Amino acid sequence: MLLTLVLGGALWGAIAGLFVPRAVHRLSVAPGEAWRDSCPDGHPLGGWLGLARCADRTRYGPRTTSVATATALVCAAIAAATGARPELAVWLLLAPVGVLLAVVDFGVHRLPDVLTLPLAVAALVLLGGAALLPEHAGSWIHALYGALGLGGAYFVLFLISPNGMGFGDVKLALGLGAALGWYGWGAVLLGTFAGFLLAALYGAGLVIARRAGRRTAIPFGPFLIGGAFVGLLMGAYAA
Repeated sequence: MLLTLVLGGALWGAIAGLFVPRAVHRLSVAPGEAWRDSCPDGHPLGGWLGLARCADRTRYGPRTTSVATATALVCAAIAAATGARPELAVWLLLAPVGVLLAVVDFGVHRLPDVLTLPLAVAALVLLGGAALLPEHAGSWIHALYGALGLGGAYFVLFLISPNGMGFGDVKLALGLGAALGWYGWGAVLLGTFAGFLLAALYGAGLVIARRAGRRTAIPFGPFLIGGAFVGLLMGAYAA
């Protein structure tokens, strides 16, 4: 049963990951600029869903195989940790959005509102549905508290150091806090700590490699998402 879930999760992640690069290309613009509506060669895209290929079949955006593989691995790991519980469907639906946000932020240091705010709403709504089903392993009210708690904590950090913490990170924290809060405050704390640890290790690596200085800005969104992924796995496994 577990093997079937893991393989199914990997298949879902691979398929969903095929459509991420086009969205990455469209969303990877500077603040204030309109979303891209054409490929690098000027061909109109015609929509958000679809493969990242121009009309002449030229590929663009991040490498599709890499993104699809990463999304498949993420979904497979989530399926292995969660098992046959109703919240697994929620995690599998949200995981590709997390991958998309991580790739966009890593590329242009931006977390689009068009994704972060709907992510928070979707997480709470979908978890509310999961809470109505038997054999779920979390709490919707804890998910709500997690969203408010983590979002509030990051908002305070934003007020203290707006140059070190973007407001996009605050809005992203709402959705991630809901997911982590589903499994309790332990998952919230672990996911938060893991995010800061991953960011610190990445920044230290850049400094050691002399590719950045101590004041070089790095995107925090990918590490916030990566830390939440760790906390979610641990929370799901322990539930």
